[in-house]
Amino acid sequence: MNPSTPEAPTAIERVFYPPAPEPWGRRALLSPLTAVSWTYAAAVRLRGALYDSGLLRAERVEGLRVISVGNLNVGGTGKTPAVLHLADLLVREGRKVGILTRGYGRGSREPLTFTGAEALPSVEDAGDEPLLLARRCPQVRLFVGADRVSGALRARDDFGLDTVLLDDGFQHRRLARDEDLVVVDESVGLGNGHMLPRGPLREPRSSLRRATLLWMRASSTAPTVPTNPALVTPGPDLPEGTGVPRVRTRYLPTAWLEPSGQIHPTAALTGQPVLALAGLARPGGFLRTLQSLGTEVRDAALFPDHHRFTADELRAVGARAARQGARVVTTEKDAVRLPPGFEAWVVRLGVEVLEGESHLRRALGLADVPRDL
Repeated sequence: MNPSTPEAPTAIERVFYPPAPEPWGRRALLSPLTAVSWTYAAAVRLRGALYDSGLLRAERVEGLRVISVGNLNVGGTGKTPAVLHLADLLVREGRKVGILTRGYGRGSREPLTFTGAEALPSVEDAGDEPLLLARRCPQVRLFVGADRVSGALRARDDFGLDTVLLDDGFQHRRLARDEDLVVVDESVGLGNGHMLPRGPLREPRSSLRRATLLWMRASSTAPTVPTNPALVTPGPDLPEGTGVPRVRTRYLPTAWLEPSGQIHPTAALTGQPVLALAGLARPGGFLRTLQSLGTEVRDAALFPDHHRFTADELRAVGARAARQGARVVTTEKDAVRLPPGFEAWVVRLGVEVLEGESHLRRALGLADVPRDL
């Protein structure tokens, strides 16, 4: 990519999150994808109708509080920091907590369970997000596998847990849940409003009526793609007027981690040249974070979401950084996929609750403290 414009949106971001209503020429060009999205939408609606009618039934695990954290958009809404924040809050309140996750992109189908206080499996066996969650929340037990009902039963029966977070669970309706939290990034909303592959939606926007709480991620800096109010402002199927409570949050960098693991304040790389390395669905947010920290982003090596970095790719990244006298910097999720010995500084994000903390505590089953009322 062009080092002078590292914040430029990727091609898929331009399609999924256009800055303005699309002209007829682009709509015509993308019409084959629109036709495919109709087929996908029909299948999703049929499955939803089967659950809504009771022909397909969700399985409830009695004695275990299940809190789903998911989204409508595919990738890049900020779900993982939300799960981290919720897990940490529950642990601090004395709950015995687990996280049920599929482990997207892992090479094994064997179910796994572990905590960050134990020897961790490889990223190939577990996936990157479970390892990140375990490292950041060592008191929380991870259950990795496609069968989330089985994981919930193990959480209750084998480990005596009382609460589990169902990671990326909004579409996983086989496991009954007590709460459905849906993460929405305010800077892009629901994008162009189309379902996959024409747009970013995994379900129609009307599915938000199933949500019990909306986790709104406020933009701390200007969005990469200029926001089109018509695409972001809640419509008849979005929460305005539906009675779905909201919690509004902001994601902020809290520290730098150098390659040795030592923690530094957020000003540690202010004014320093960096090369941004990331495999994210929407890397623009990471690049804006680096700029907000005062770093000089000289270059960026951007890869698809959950990308497995090869040795050749990393050698090339290291050479590019050396030529420009820059440090390689990356995200926590990407860092777990880097091999030992690869030198990269890591930016750590935290969550600040701006509004709706009482709604959040209710959803988590905690004592309601109306701090924001």
